[in-house]
Amino acid sequence: MKISYNWLKTLINMDLSPEEVSEHLTACGLEVESIETFESLKGGLKGLVVGEVVEKEKHPDADKLSLTKVNIGSGELLSIVCGAPNVAAGQKVIVATIGTMLYPTSGDPFEIKKSKIRGALSEGMLCAEDEIGFGESHAGIMVLEPETAVGMPAADYFKITTDHVFEIGLTPNRGDAASHYGVAIDLAAVLNCKLNEEKYAASLTGIKHLPANDGKMKIEVKVEDAALCPRFSGVCISGIAVKDSPDWLKNALKSIGVRPINNIVDVTNFVIHELGQPLHAYDASKIKGDTIVVRNAKEGELFVTLDETERKLIASDLMVCDATSPMCIAGVFGGLHSGVSSSTSSIFLEAAYFNPASIRRSSKLHGLKTDASFRFERGTDPEMTVNALNRATNLILEIAGGTISSEVTDLYPTPIEPAKVAFSFASANRLIGKEIETATVKTILRSLGIAIVSEGNDALLLSVPARKSDVVREADVTEEVMRVYGYNNIPVSEKTTFSVSFTEKKDLYKTEEIIADYLTANGFTEIMSTSLTKESYFPDTDKNTLVHMLNPLSSDLGLMRPTLLYSGLEAIAWNVNRKQADLKLYEIGRTYHRNTEKEFQYTEQKQIALFVTGKRFRENAYGQNSLADLFTLKSIVEKLLQRFAVSGYTLEEMQTEQLSYGITYTINNKKLCTIGKVAKTALKQTDVSQDVYCAEIYTEVLFKLINPDKLNYKEVPKFPSVRRDLALVLDKSVKYEQVKEIALKTERKLLKEINLFDVYEGEKLGNKKSYAVSFIFQDEQNTLNEKEITKTMDKLIKNYTEQLGAELRG
Repeated sequence: MKISYNWLKTLINMDLSPEEVSEHLTACGLEVESIETFESLKGGLKGLVVGEVVEKEKHPDADKLSLTKVNIGSGELLSIVCGAPNVAAGQKVIVATIGTMLYPTSGDPFEIKKSKIRGALSEGMLCAEDEIGFGESHAGIMVLEPETAVGMPAADYFKITTDHVFEIGLTPNRGDAASHYGVAIDLAAVLNCKLNEEKYAASLTGIKHLPANDGKMKIEVKVEDAALCPRFSGVCISGIAVKDSPDWLKNALKSIGVRPINNIVDVTNFVIHELGQPLHAYDASKIKGDTIVVRNAKEGELFVTLDETERKLIASDLMVCDATSPMCIAGVFGGLHSGVSSSTSSIFLEAAYFNPASIRRSSKLHGLKTDASFRFERGTDPEMTVNALNRATNLILEIAGGTISSEVTDLYPTPIEPAKVAFSFASANRLIGKEIETATVKTILRSLGIAIVSEGNDALLLSVPARKSDVVREADVTEEVMRVYGYNNIPVSEKTTFSVSFTEKKDLYKTEEIIADYLTANGFTEIMSTSLTKESYFPDTDKNTLVHMLNPLSSDLGLMRPTLLYSGLEAIAWNVNRKQADLKLYEIGRTYHRNTEKEFQYTEQKQIALFVTGKRFRENAYGQNSLADLFTLKSIVEKLLQRFAVSGYTLEEMQTEQLSYGITYTINNKKLCTIGKVAKTALKQTDVSQDVYCAEIYTEVLFKLINPDKLNYKEVPKFPSVRRDLALVLDKSVKYEQVKEIALKTERKLLKEINLFDVYEGEKLGNKKSYAVSFIFQDEQNTLNEKEITKTMDKLIKNYTEQLGAELRG
């Protein structure tokens, strides 16, 4: 939300700098994320002054150039070469001095430098209106009124507005601060708290008695459901002239990023940002039957909004209608055919209070986020509608002319009463952690508009205005006191009280921390991604297995991710595009799934995803420049499993839509992990141009396998290990996993490690292949002798021959 410093000063009498205001607002919970400078004309005409052409003569070497002497009030005449056909002695002109940066209407900015033009010295520039961004004309230099003072800054002559704009990160519960007036109330409270006196107050400017109405118009208003629209106010104005707004109004709106449209619409936008009360202006001639009905839409009813989009309504949409058809989605967006146009001469001006939940539902359903819905969703002030009408009506009469043609309609059958809250000073001090003087607390409360109904020994009965919809309990009032008093003024406690509990239960969070530490130590960088992703990533996936968002913010955020793969690929694409091609990343996150056959259709799974791409090592002088591959990840994953003493898993080759080839680790018929090379289609979807390898570990499966009582450390072996190698000629269909499985079944005690260190396929072997396999044997109690080793190797050869048809290769 943008707040103008100049605008704020019209609501509260203060002499603070923008930086001081920013500090106070941030301290009271209205965090100022940035301060920007606004200038009604880019560059603010800095360096441009009014000058007088004292002399003018023709350039000796150029027919279209003139040599001028210009007085800018500095005591010395400037020599300036000018090419404008209308330059003449005695003129008052705009002069750009040396070092001035000009921002023309079209084209790039440029700096004025001291130069020679056709041999003649030029110490500045006489400006046309397009050269300073003031207009489009380039027919000649701007000639000012003769009485204009020499040396006057151009910014003063053209009344350039300069402002400072605060970008405030408004939290959803602070609907009361969604306006300049609301921010001014908080600022006044902070300043009063510091002074401990009620010196400052936010004022409602421009609220004055309305002129008498001529009674020429009467619009009947009906509200069918007062729960959805507790208050509806309106007034008719006739004889208006729709045209451009005055500069002051345009600049006020531009400063906060609102585009001026015409004087009527601009007034409604001005009031919503000043007072926080959304308004809507209808062309009165288009209100059929001179009747306004606030009702729910008919199911399937069609309505064309201002953006020329036809929308299908549902029965829960609250609509503002005339006697026959809808005119506006209440509190959200107006209709195409009922709004103000250049031919409008009379209007019905609406100010209402709508149920926040109803507005939020319609806004989400139709994907419409407007200034009005932003405020109605958070809760506006039901007591502000008539004041906002008054402010807007006076402005319209001032800048658009016209006459009030009806009484102010105000349907408010059941006024919303202020919340009554009992407040204890002792309880507040206990929650805050510091004793605040009662006088200071009362100053804060009154400055925020919270009335003190009665006082007891240590307590107050408070009346909280309806605009503070989130303040309904004593704790809420305490929070209001504390944020205005200043969180920075609350001392940190000198002691911390906690209870220590001992448990031998497994801790999932601790397990994840161990995994994260291990991966980080091995050169991986953690990433964190949103749980929402694009549905377009999964064109061939059964839609019933995906978890869709009901009201997605955009098509890129329409799905709860079923895998962590694409989050990692997007991070890789971002980094590769910025010349960071060698990456090792991991993410610990959740995936989301749906199974329509189960009672509880939706499930979450905790997973850890690992990604490697590019070179395995940084550039070095030792020739270690190999690329990362599937085995890079395989070694990391298996060492991680070893860290948790997980064994007994089996490996199977696999292929999916996202992985062109890979391995699945299975244990107890449950998938523990997958490792593979990311398929070209997935890389193309995320604009990744290099090979990527991905592993996904299913954390919950891993967690169940971890035994906290299992010894993770063992004594260093006292006796040496022995290695033996076999070269086995096998059918091409035989997998290494079969070789490993037979070995482990053959010798469970002495065989400590088996490793495939070479694979050979060639014409001489035909439809066979050769596996070179190493076996590490070790007895933890004795030194192995050759007889034991030979006996074990003979068993292995026999089993390989009988079960796999293996032959020994010489």
